[in-house]
Amino acid sequence: MLTVDFTRFPLAAGDRVLDLGCGAGRHAFECYRRGAQVVALDQNGEEIREVAKWFAAMKEAGEAPEGATATAMEGDALNLPFPDESFDVVIISEVMEHIPDDKGVLAEMVRVLKPGGRIAITVPRYGPEKVCWTLSDAYHEVEGGHIRIYRADELLAKIRGAGLKPYGTHHAHALHSPYWWLKCAFGVDNDKALPVRAYHKLLVWDIMKKPMATRVAEQLLNPVVGKSFVAYATKPHLPVAAAEDLTKAEA
Repeated sequence: MLTVDFTRFPLAAGDRVLDLGCGAGRHAFECYRRGAQVVALDQNGEEIREVAKWFAAMKEAGEAPEGATATAMEGDALNLPFPDESFDVVIISEVMEHIPDDKGVLAEMVRVLKPGGRIAITVPRYGPEKVCWTLSDAYHEVEGGHIRIYRADELLAKIRGAGLKPYGTHHAHALHSPYWWLKCAFGVDNDKALPVRAYHKLLVWDIMKKPMATRVAEQLLNPVVGKSFVAYATKPHLPVAAAEDLTKAEA
């Protein structure tokens, strides 16, 4: 289940990609299949070991084209172990809401991104996330849990403040919002509640079968209750302020 829409976020074979806070690796795997040179980084060593195993299995199965590479490694998002301007693409999905110093993470991403490179950032959307927080303190008051809820304009302002130029946004995973509302209502650790189990089965069926009815329904509902807010941005070849001054001078 991808949150980043690669029709809006083009990826070329050979692009060097950083999936920052990769988790289970869903976006890293997709980039690898598309022929990228992928680095999947996360602070969770157990998840990184699993991602590395899947990379190896994909290579053995021939799922990645010739020239594609994949590396899984532990690391700190606030102190990335890469030189300046190392990557063509950076993806950070459902991570920034966990990190106190989100501006520091943005600064590190901008540092390692090449001029002209692209960033995709996804976070929980304000409305559906606010419902979860209202229904359950346990949903967010856990170690490593969500520490903030972003409004779209707030996140876009931080993206611009980091020197990036946003070029598109959308919402995703509307069908998942009710599932998390049910989880919060019945207890985030209570997977035995009948409504939670029933809805989970629906989601698994939808992910596996991809029926047209639910695909259309989700597209219609995403603008209203999409669980994730997704923003895309580029790193200008010049700092944003300098580029704006140059544009004014040319006019």
